[in-house]
Amino acid sequence: MRAFMLSAVTYLADPAHPDAIDRLADTLGVLVSGVAGGLIGDAVIVSGCASEAVTAVAEATGAALIVHAGASPYTAGAAMARRDWILCLEAGDVPAEGWIRTLDRFVGTARPGTGLGRLRRPSAGWRARLIGRIETLTGAPRARAGDVVRRDALRCGPVFATRLKVRPLIARIDRT
Repeated sequence: MRAFMLSAVTYLADPAHPDAIDRLADTLGVLVSGVAGGLIGDAVIVSGCASEAVTAVAEATGAALIVHAGASPYTAGAAMARRDWILCLEAGDVPAEGWIRTLDRFVGTARPGTGLGRLRRPSAGWRARLIGRIETLTGAPRARAGDVVRRDALRCGPVFATRLKVRPLIARIDRT
């Protein structure tokens, strides 16, 4: 087993959406390979509102469940996470081939004070991609889906104490 593992925090904004549970299942299903590979240590589901279906999925997968409608679901999820590194995802995110090796290398070589790693999201809209590129230059003020960040940075609140340097990672996230 590795000396470091990640907690996966998956945000489901609207559990009432017709495809919400399927998207959540797709994301959690991909994380199983990370568990088998020794990279993912625990999972937290952050739901925008209470739902019996989400509760059932959390119980079936062994994930912790938080109902949170505040500013940053990843900050709420970090409070329940048990690992030092957090992988931030949205329901429907499916990390593509090579993500385990990429995150393993990033977390294993990160020095104290390292900012955050960001997986590519080619399916994001042009506005989100533009903001991501600007944040690569100026630093990230908050965590977004696709980020790998230290839990301590998220505990400060929805906005980081200082902008974190973004390290683009070669792996990508596809959407279902």
